[in-house]
Amino acid sequence: MEACGEEGQVKLLGSTRSPFVARVRIALALKGIDYELIEEDLESKSLLLLQSNPVHKTIPVFIHNGKTVCESMIIVQYIDEAWDTRAPNLMPKDPYDRAIARFWVAFVDDKLLPSLLGVLTRQGEEQQKAVEESVTNFFFLEDALRTSCCSGKPYFGGDEIGLVDIALGGWLVYIKVIQKVTNIVLIDQEKMPLFSAWMDRFSKTDGVKRVLPDPAKVLQHLSAVRAKFASSLAGN
Repeated sequence: MEACGEEGQVKLLGSTRSPFVARVRIALALKGIDYELIEEDLESKSLLLLQSNPVHKTIPVFIHNGKTVCESMIIVQYIDEAWDTRAPNLMPKDPYDRAIARFWVAFVDDKLLPSLLGVLTRQGEEQQKAVEESVTNFFFLEDALRTSCCSGKPYFGGDEIGLVDIALGGWLVYIKVIQKVTNIVLIDQEKMPLFSAWMDRFSKTDGVKRVLPDPAKVLQHLSAVRAKFASSLAGN
C-alpha cells in the first residue's frame, strides 16, 4: 500500500487557485503522499481532463495508477481508504461518526457554499438574504464545534483534522476574501469564538498552509467576479 504513493503513480489535475483542489491537496499533504500536480487552464481544458472527467469536465481529477476519481470530497475519502495505513485517519472509524461527518460535508456543499456565492454575486435585498443565510450557516458550524461533532475538541474531526475540516478548510481563503471584497462581516469573532479559533488553527497547521490558495490571487479573481456580476445586474 505504501508504494502506491510513489512519484509518477499519483497525479492531480487541478488549479492551485481552486478551493476544491485545495481540499484534495490538504488530504495528500496530511497523509504525506507524493503526487504530480498538473495545472489546468479552465478556459482551455486539456484533452486529459476531458477524457478523465467526461461527465462534468471539471477539476479536481485524481489519477491513481491509471484509474481516475472525480469530485473533491469523494477523492478525499478515496485517499483515506487507499492509504489507510498512513496517519491521520481522515474519516472516523465508527459508522455513526462517519455518517455525521458526511452530513456536515453535505451541509457545507449544499447550504453554506451557495449562500456564500450569493453574498459575492448579488446586490440589494438578494445579497442581504444571502448574508443572513451565510451567518446562520456559520452559527450552525459554531454549534457543531461546541456539541455534536467533537464536544469541544480543536477540530471538527476531533483531536486531528478530519473530513469536515477539509471540506471547510479548502474554502478558508475564499471565505476570508469574500468578506474583504464585499466589505461584509460574516464571521463575528465575539459571537463565533470557536469557529474563529478553528479558522486560525486550521490555516496555521503544518502542511495545510503550504497548499491553501494564494490569497492575493483569490482576491484578484473574486474582485473580477464581483465586478462582472455587478455590471451584469446594473445592465438589467
